[in-house]
Amino acid sequence: MATIKDVAREASVSVATVSRVFSGAGVVREVTARRVRDVARALRYAPHGGARSLITRRTHTLGVLLPDLYGEFFSELIHGIDVTARREGYHILVSRSWEGRTEIEEAMRAMKGRVDGLLLMSPDVDAESLGNIPQGLPVVLLCTPAGGATVDSIMIDNFRGAREMVRHLISLGHRRIAIIKGAAGNYDAAERLRGYRAALRDAGIDLDRALERDGDFTEAGGYAAAAELLSMTPRPAAIFAANDSMAIGALSALRESGVRVPDEIAVGGFDDIPLARYMDPPLSSVRVAIADIGALGVEALLDSIMHKNGRGPQKKRVSTELVVRRSTGAPYAERPPPNRRKGISR
Repeated sequence: MATIKDVAREASVSVATVSRVFSGAGVVREVTARRVRDVARALRYAPHGGARSLITRRTHTLGVLLPDLYGEFFSELIHGIDVTARREGYHILVSRSWEGRTEIEEAMRAMKGRVDGLLLMSPDVDAESLGNIPQGLPVVLLCTPAGGATVDSIMIDNFRGAREMVRHLISLGHRRIAIIKGAAGNYDAAERLRGYRAALRDAGIDLDRALERDGDFTEAGGYAAAAELLSMTPRPAAIFAANDSMAIGALSALRESGVRVPDEIAVGGFDDIPLARYMDPPLSSVRVAIADIGALGVEALLDSIMHKNGRGPQKKRVSTELVVRRSTGAPYAERPPPNRRKGISR
């Protein structure tokens, strides 16, 4: 296996020059850098990541702790993280953060020395638990409020998105509107429930807690909740599911019961995962640029790494957009949207 000395000899440069070319530390003339890379490629030389990390004190790896790795939401999120990280010359180390503060704190400590920064999403994280992370490790929270924490965060405008979806259902003449709630203790779920209730109050519709059904953000949870709603007399005229996975489960339950959507019951979701527009009928949803959440998280984390946590915490909120399809009465199925970023507000 070729060594750095072999590359230096064949390229007629010093070992230090080869090191600067691959570490990015110091200035090397472009013609020299190109010659070094050409020689390294011909010799099949690969820089030793561990040795480089000892010199630069960087692993060029970002840690990602998520509450789950299953489903289209997390697939889109990880995609946005990975594409942006690779563009900046970083790799990612992804792990599921098990429930409970103790397990999450252990997972964060396990990242020490392995990553240059950490993207974290968990309903169980608070300011106190963040105080137990390895000293100096930059952290960016994704969809995790952690009140009082002095770290960067990327949030979704859940309240506004949910309120717009329910207002849309009300505009269609529906007044008996049910909600399939998200997981208990989840911030996004709580905000979407708050938006649902606000839209009903604004329209002068009395809240009926019997129409608020528990869910867990899974297809199975949506299916079970919809089955419960179908047993009510009278049935709801519309169902707002707090995410698309539960909405898809609800559509399945309605189809099996012979209930026509949207003729008998309209259905709306949240997130606008790629599968939503290919459902039968295509699912109305609240669009969130999911991949952009990951991309923004990486950008914020790299900025924090560069400034060594020396700047104040940055708070960003990702906007939402109501997308109406046939599940709530639109006359046609929308085409897949172009791949572009949506609005971001601080």
